[in-house]
Amino acid sequence: MTQPRAGAAQALRHALAQFVFAGLCLSSLDATAKYLVHDHSLLLVVWARYAGQMLVVTPFAWHRAGGQFWRTAKLRLQLLRSLFLLLATLGFWGGLRYLPLAEASSITFLAPMIVVALSWPILRERATRARRLASVAGFVGILLLLRPGSAVMHPAVLLLLGAALSNALYQILTRKLLDEGAHTTLFYSASIGTIGLSLLLPWGMEGSHFGAGPAAALVLLGGLAGLGHWFMTRAYLQAPAALLSPFTYLQILWATAFGYLVFGQHPDALSAVGMSVVIASGVGLALWESRRMRLL
Repeated sequence: MTQPRAGAAQALRHALAQFVFAGLCLSSLDATAKYLVHDHSLLLVVWARYAGQMLVVTPFAWHRAGGQFWRTAKLRLQLLRSLFLLLATLGFWGGLRYLPLAEASSITFLAPMIVVALSWPILRERATRARRLASVAGFVGILLLLRPGSAVMHPAVLLLLGAALSNALYQILTRKLLDEGAHTTLFYSASIGTIGLSLLLPWGMEGSHFGAGPAAALVLLGGLAGLGHWFMTRAYLQAPAALLSPFTYLQILWATAFGYLVFGQHPDALSAVGMSVVIASGVGLALWESRRMRLL
């Protein structure tokens, strides 16, 4: 029994390393997007993100699931889910043009709290007491970030709130697609954004001027999106979501580091407290859910 247990532990460590690396890629993706949207069209920047992801995940899905990887029995749900992901990206990166990276990233973690609020009307799932308490605590943290005089008290915060709502609906629809192949769902997540934005790209190119730096950043954007989602999918295929989800909140720490090192931005004391409350509520809930699953 020792060898199977050792092998399982090694697989979990490998999955965790991939998940943490995926989070670092996605935080790097957001930092690169913030650099680009300041001087370039939002449509162009978001298109580069989805096109790069599609170039990476399509061969991966083909290899793992075969030539029929794109077939789905729930096309409408796949399209709607992918649309909400696209709206979340547009809202978040649109807000990044005006708001600090760390605080903006923290506000998007309002999404799990919205999922709890919508779980009964949409999924007919009653939220446990732990989920309700974590949501209230996380909401208090968000209020500290949104207090008068803070760095995020800007009209663009409405884009972030819209992104959080879209992300919550994306997560809820993901749960309705659990019987679909992971590679099929990953493919639709990338392809819908790519196709839709490609139709709008002529308008997104207006006024854009490319030097070597911005062009390289756009290529980097697509690569980071593809790698981040690829490694995250691989991690979820090897380890339970309850084990991995607490480490999602590392992205707030990555965002804080990038905000300081790249943009010279850092949260003030109260904002740091608010971010800490958001992280603590999310990690606490994830650990509680993990323990509950082990006891079932």
